Amino acid sequence: MDRLVIRGGRRIEGSVQVRGAKNAALPQIAAALLCSGRLELANVPEVTDVETMLALLQQAGWHTARPASDPHTTVILPSDKPQPGPDPEVAARIRASYYLVPALLGASGRARLPWPGGCRIGKRRMEQHFNVYERFGDRTTVDGRGYLVEAATGGTGTVSVVLPFRSRGASVAALLRAVVADRPLRLGHPNLSPEVISVVEALQVAGWECRVSESVLTLSPPTSVPTETTVWSVPGDQGEAGTLACAVAATGGEARICGVRGVGVAPLVSALNCLGVPADAEGDVLIIRAHDAEPTGRPLRAIASLSPDGLDADFEPSLMALALGLPGTHLFADTINPGRHGNLLPQLARLGAEIHELSPTECRLTGPQQLTGAGVEATDIRTGSALLIAGLAARGVTTLGGLEQLRRGHADLPT
Repeated sequence: MDRLVIRGGRRIEGSVQVRGAKNAALPQIAAALLCSGRLELANVPEVTDVETMLALLQQAGWHTARPASDPHTTVILPSDKPQPGPDPEVAARIRASYYLVPALLGASGRARLPWPGGCRIGKRRMEQHFNVYERFGDRTTVDGRGYLVEAATGGTGTVSVVLPFRSRGASVAALLRAVVADRPLRLGHPNLSPEVISVVEALQVAGWECRVSESVLTLSPPTSVPTETTVWSVPGDQGEAGTLACAVAATGGEARICGVRGVGVAPLVSALNCLGVPADAEGDVLIIRAHDAEPTGRPLRAIASLSPDGLDADFEPSLMALALGLPGTHLFADTINPGRHGNLLPQLARLGAEIHELSPTECRLTGPQQLTGAGVEATDIRTGSALLIAGLAARGVTTLGGLEQLRRGHADLPT
């Protein structure tokens, strides 16, 4: 299937369970490499990026398998002999290859990887990762092909790291590097997204003691011997939940979206209610009642943020697609992924959207606007999700290409 044909005009209704989150599965897979025994990781999504990550593990000598009886569980076993390491060409396909650095340092004392790939939504900066490794005494060198991290020898006591901004990748890097070094960690200004918290909870299952606040995250080595088999689970994908919620809202439907953490989707719920779409989170269920929507005309400020109570950047494109059909003048901004608007806005314009670009990362639109079906292209995962929503709200037929991007993060979102 090279293109998806979308015919709008029908309500989306029902109940659905979201898959495991790709962005949580990838760092958990990397964390699994630090366990001394067998690890079973449940609720693993069958998406391209995860399969790429598992391939990199096998190239580095670890063993992975999906039981035939449960394809959503991945079993990871320790490496039993040295291997050349991840293929740079394969590693360059995904951003998350940088999560492998601590495990490679533990296995061979060095990690050679290409610059991160994945979605083309801005440069994947690595400075904060390198600063984390330098705090542990590691040595980092870079060139046009990528970077090399060489592990320090020795070292005792607590490692203190203060992040200048709440980087998710650097927060995970600090956690995993502390595990490899078997040293306590004090991490200031941590990222507290569900993806990072899922790694914290996994390490707690493995015996590490962790305390979390908005200002400081501390991690201490285990005091007991870990069990032979460790079992973790990937949390539900809040980005997928946000896409589904906005699709339901755009079609005037009603749905229960199960498997998400209420705290993670709280900013999305607030944004939907601001637009006049009744939404609520009860336990692990996100409830959308767009049958009863009463558009408020109030302006929505959907500004992506790394703060613990801020709007996750993955929600912003879907909200933009939804807001095009609702009254009011709405502001959208995403400085976290500076190339995302450059991907999304030209594609929405093909459907007839009129969006005023205030800067490369900020735009404003006034609704309601009537979109008309056209051929559009998913240039990254979230652009594809937003275009799917816009197509459902448009008159006529929309054809969505670039489905390999959707498959990187969603196994079966179109269905």
